[in-house]
Amino acid sequence: MITVGELRKGVGIELDGKICSIVEFQHIKIGRGGALARLKLRDLRSGAIFDKTFSASEKFRRIRIERRPVTYLYNDEDMYHFMDQETYEQRPITKDILGDAVNYLKDGIQLEINLYGEEAIGVELPLNMVMSIVQTDPGFKGDTATGGTKPATLETGLVVQVPLFVNSGDRIKVDTRDGSYIERA
Repeated sequence: MITVGELRKGVGIELDGKICSIVEFQHIKIGRGGALARLKLRDLRSGAIFDKTFSASEKFRRIRIERRPVTYLYNDEDMYHFMDQETYEQRPITKDILGDAVNYLKDGIQLEINLYGEEAIGVELPLNMVMSIVQTDPGFKGDTATGGTKPATLETGLVVQVPLFVNSGDRIKVDTRDGSYIERA
């Protein structure tokens, strides 16, 4: 058990049967009333983010979230298969657990999987990835003057907004946190 004073950003706790990770932590001191802790938590199974406030006397059960390096192999229907880089065993993970990460999965990509015991509860993508543009409208001379954007479909099917000078077949760097264009690769 850990106390409110030991909580920090990134610590995993169990709360009301949910496995949570602390996204933000704020310690608030109130005149005579003592201290409070305002937490922003992420439910690691569903990905939902919620706020909770606790008194300084409360205790929590700390959980251990293990991160393992894996390589994406293939998918069939709603199951995505990964190979553990240390033990070489395959781990199937459902599309629901992966969430938006499925938009960035391509053969051979290396990423980290979050495990609670033997249960996969999520994946950690690299902050940015280089991907090829499969389809976009052609650029024309003088398009860079306005600074506008156009939609482009990437090799995984993800559609991102790119500058007008980018063409089909180009390789671009994409931010995996919000799916935005960073630069040409």
